[in-house]
Amino acid sequence: MVSSVSGPRQLIPNKLILVVYSAAILISALLLFAVQPLFTKMVLPRLGGSPAVWSVAIVFFQSLLLAGYAYAHLLMQIRNRAIPVAVHLVLLVLAMLTLPLSISTGFGEPPNSAYAFWLLALFAVSIGLPFFALAANNPMLQAWFVRTGHPAGLDPYFLYASSNMGSFMALLSYPLLFEPMFSLRNQNLMWTAGYGLLIILITGCGVLLLRAPPQAAAALHAKDTNAPAPSLLTMARWMFLAAVPSGLLIAVTAHISTDIAAAPLLWVLPLSLYLLTWVLVFQSRPLLPHKWMLMLQPLAIAGVVVLLAVGGEQNLLLTLGGHQLCFFVIAMACHGELSRTRPPAKYLTGFYVALSFGGMLGGLFAGLISPYAFSWVAEYPILLALAALCRPPVDERWPRLTRWYWPLLCALGIALLSPTYRDPGKAFAWLVDHRVWIAGSVGALAGLAHLALNASRWKVFATVMLALVLIRFYPADDGRVETVRSFFGVHKIIITPRGQYHVLMHGTTIHGAQKFQNDDGSPIEGRPEPITYYYKDGGIGQAITAIRERKAAPLRVAVIGIGAGTLACASEPGETWKFFEIDPAMVDTARDPKYFSYIRDCDPDLKPVIGDARLTFAKEPDGVYDLIIVDAYSSDAIPVHLATEEAMKIYKSKLAPQGAVVMHVSNRHLALSGVAAGIASANSLRSWVCSWTSDFDNDYIFSTTVVVSARDEADVGTLASSDSCTPENEGEVWTDDYSNILKAIWLRYVEGAE
Repeated sequence: MVSSVSGPRQLIPNKLILVVYSAAILISALLLFAVQPLFTKMVLPRLGGSPAVWSVAIVFFQSLLLAGYAYAHLLMQIRNRAIPVAVHLVLLVLAMLTLPLSISTGFGEPPNSAYAFWLLALFAVSIGLPFFALAANNPMLQAWFVRTGHPAGLDPYFLYASSNMGSFMALLSYPLLFEPMFSLRNQNLMWTAGYGLLIILITGCGVLLLRAPPQAAAALHAKDTNAPAPSLLTMARWMFLAAVPSGLLIAVTAHISTDIAAAPLLWVLPLSLYLLTWVLVFQSRPLLPHKWMLMLQPLAIAGVVVLLAVGGEQNLLLTLGGHQLCFFVIAMACHGELSRTRPPAKYLTGFYVALSFGGMLGGLFAGLISPYAFSWVAEYPILLALAALCRPPVDERWPRLTRWYWPLLCALGIALLSPTYRDPGKAFAWLVDHRVWIAGSVGALAGLAHLALNASRWKVFATVMLALVLIRFYPADDGRVETVRSFFGVHKIIITPRGQYHVLMHGTTIHGAQKFQNDDGSPIEGRPEPITYYYKDGGIGQAITAIRERKAAPLRVAVIGIGAGTLACASEPGETWKFFEIDPAMVDTARDPKYFSYIRDCDPDLKPVIGDARLTFAKEPDGVYDLIIVDAYSSDAIPVHLATEEAMKIYKSKLAPQGAVVMHVSNRHLALSGVAAGIASANSLRSWVCSWTSDFDNDYIFSTTVVVSARDEADVGTLASSDSCTPENEGEVWTDDYSNILKAIWLRYVEGAE
């Protein structure tokens, strides 16, 4: 640690200043980033647990971070040291009066469109003031620290590492400690208490600043007086270096959370790595040298290209580990460049404004613009290619050889892209058959060009772009692929070779399929037969049959989640089936006969209720449904608020006297059958876990697990005595205030529970 320059009596104040300021910055960062998963989890039920909620939340937090940094920058232009202290303390106290955190009144039910802007307004009105006050603390306190005259104030950026360490600790502790151990209400109260503690610490920082002699700071930082101001080009470079990893953070988060679960556990992983990079690059002695990261960055970019080309989403370790490791290296290289080019302490607040502005631009592009501009997740490969341009200029090896790189790359591109327009022979047919490996190899070429030739950033960029274009032009899925994108995610409709099957996918999970041709190529005529999880002999099909036989009369059924519209063909004449769906794009897809004809052929007058089912289904009359089917999955990401004690209470209230609830819990990553049984038991319902194993995956007929809950054994008919069903009346009870995703993952992977 830097020692005092003025003798023993000055040493104690210097230590005190460092301890108080470090503690204040650390606590501020803890609160700043603990509130993000905490409040976002409070908001998730309003929009069906969509991963896009987290993307929009990040955009909001980044935007308000910019506002806080700009406020700090302007306030620190005032020469009188007392004014910034007084103004900021008043702001903190005013923000304290709005606590504890809550969703503002007037934001009950979301609109039918413009979800992102509704969410931004909700965040701004509900937590805008306390978050704004917190956002200003990091640059503000660093600037105050410089003005105290502390010897370490010559290079105060080590405090930025301390700030990000606090953020890193907050985000890791949330899924591992706070979410499993405390309810949302208790988390909220603990956060509010921490905010009060922070005000005390910042008051202490202000007192130390005002007691410090002005001459000490002036003498210590006289060297900065003649330091030139950063040029506009330099500031633009800072913004670009901050924008790319910020956008990648949202893109890689969406890629992961869409296919696993919309839960803080999985949002937190990429953001924690993102913050860790800031901690590491602003250390006085970086643990990972910047030159190492620059050397590894093209290899990391190539690694993501290969992952995108060959897939790997079926493997949780590959999905989480591969993409995030590469993201970490890319972000380290970008943030390392920011650290290397940081200005003197005199321009500290302006530097942070440029960083936050770039971060906001990256977030806006990935979180708000891309979902409306692209029908697929184009932002991930675009930002991946742009990451190559974050590298500094280099001197290439063997210039006589590297000058041929451009014509050779162009020739390679023409040769590999030609089959997308015409098929002139067997050689090109071979390329089409091996398209995935070809794209991966071109991605690997970018890394090899860097290692062997020390290729310029533009050559690496162009090579990566070619590989990504190949992935898009030659998708890994067999058959023709069309994409439909909405706020709630990207849906793929795959038409298999010869058009025999149309398959609906979200991420890598199939959510419905329809057979249009027999094996001999002849068209299927008549009423479509439900397949995938809805086959007549599967778990859901058996449950419907059992309830129908038990009632011996037409059923009245509610279905939460429409998928491809398959269950429309599970109905029989005289029955009333009502569907509830949050995503209008999903309804349009299911209705379009060029994709699926279930609704057209079985229930052409079907009018789904649009909106989050917790809100819309609660408006239904009580005691009318013989059967409620909960099938509202988003690519294995079950909206947690549809699997809580309070949700089951709503389902029970809508059941007819002998009605039953069927929850479809088939899931690759989460064990949910115990949760479904637990919330049913908490509502005095009995449950049976019914599993059906399929040997017809090639025919798109899949194994299914459902939990059937009812008031009495007689209400479920023959299911109670079925060999495929087991009574289950115990399990963890999730509530609107508490859920434990980590335990559900542990039970699924370690104990093999369903």
